[in-house]
Amino acid sequence: RECTMKTSIVFLLCVSLFPGFSQGRVVGEDETGFAECNVFFPGQVPPEGFTELFHVKICQQYNKEPRFATLYSTKDKIPLYSAFKYTKPSQTKEENWLVEPQIDDPENDLPEMVHEADIAGTVANLGANQALTSDYVGSGYERGLLNPSLLNEEDFQMATYTLTNAVPLSPSLSESWHRDIGRVVEQALVPHCSKKDHLYLLAGAIPSSVRVKGKVSVPETLWLAACCDGPERWSLGLVKKTNDENSLVDLTVGELEKQLLSRAHLFKGSCGKDHQSQEKIEAILQAVSQIRSGEQVGTSDNQEAKDSGLVRKVAGIIATPFIKLLELLIYVFVELVKLVFYFLWLVIKRVGGTVLGGVCSLWNGLVSYLKAISMVLISIPYDVGRVIVNIFLGFLEIVQDVASLTYRILRIPVGFVLHLAAFPYHSICAIPSVLKDMATGIGGTFSLVIDATAALLHGFYYLAGHIVKRFVPKGSSDD
Repeated sequence: RECTMKTSIVFLLCVSLFPGFSQGRVVGEDETGFAECNVFFPGQVPPEGFTELFHVKICQQYNKEPRFATLYSTKDKIPLYSAFKYTKPSQTKEENWLVEPQIDDPENDLPEMVHEADIAGTVANLGANQALTSDYVGSGYERGLLNPSLLNEEDFQMATYTLTNAVPLSPSLSESWHRDIGRVVEQALVPHCSKKDHLYLLAGAIPSSVRVKGKVSVPETLWLAACCDGPERWSLGLVKKTNDENSLVDLTVGELEKQLLSRAHLFKGSCGKDHQSQEKIEAILQAVSQIRSGEQVGTSDNQEAKDSGLVRKVAGIIATPFIKLLELLIYVFVELVKLVFYFLWLVIKRVGGTVLGGVCSLWNGLVSYLKAISMVLISIPYDVGRVIVNIFLGFLEIVQDVASLTYRILRIPVGFVLHLAAFPYHSICAIPSVLKDMATGIGGTFSLVIDATAALLHGFYYLAGHIVKRFVPKGSSDD
């Protein structure tokens, strides 16, 4: 069941999409179903077509054994169906109501159903996704069992008293439903299924818009589907309208599926719909008709049954106020226990918060003090070194200033003396250069005069030759 609940319930992830969601698992149509609780379905195949995100598959366990399977609606806070097998009924009847903690808190370590009072204050979001006892107290409705306890042996009977197997029913309707279903199963169905361990039962409810305390949906219809998966196969459906407690309508499983969902498919292979034993079906329908008319099946004398029913009815009327008072006392006790736990939790939280706050403040002060001392101790050698470096740098600056000042003072007379001493050297050394330049100038002047004279003579020669050629007549070649 830990595998079923903790790995097959994640509807909590849809908390933002659907009211009342906190944690859990979304069940898809393609999933195999209820793990070890698949034994309660023909061919170990659960019903198909129930694909809403708020449909949660639960393998109901008690004393570490699977007892029956439930498809639960966290939106309507009621089961849509419970799947079970008929077992020899126990003679004792003890109401001890349980809850499924993992519907509200899948992360807890509780592997199966537990008493509500035992987990008050320990399960997160308890009641967010399932109905609690407080939702029924003072509402005028009883916790009607889909899987009736009267069809189960002791441990199975104890397991049926879980709020994930209960729907709100009026006291008279609850009595009528359990009486009719018990008689139909024991007197009409079980005798006509040769292998009783092959008789599979689905008891369900169709939610309505009417809600108890604005939370738990009151069903508009109760139904039962039966499948005998033995050598002679047959299936049958029964419907009871909640507005008529005396109604009990028989119909085929196919007709019942049409009233549930457009894609609902309750039994694998329709439980041999095409090869059903008509003889068995007719016998079962005749027995159901006798039960509907109030007759005792198998006998013509029903006075004893009527007397027994009258005694049970009178006993129920007498016991109802005491039962209601007991429920009220249990509710008050549970609320007081929850209040005590809540008060203790507040006290522990306040004291713990104060102590932790003081310890935290003390620790922060100690850390700050040690940090300040450490910074001071670390800064001492740093400051000493910085002072020494600053003194040394100041001394170097003084030496630099003295040297610079000395250089500036001595630079003027030293430069003058050096220039004065170098004057004769430069003057004497300049004489050859001056003479050379003078000689070059004189030579250049004579050369220029000679060149000018030669050019002048050449010009006169050229002019005279031109005149002679122009004006003197040409003679013979000899002339």
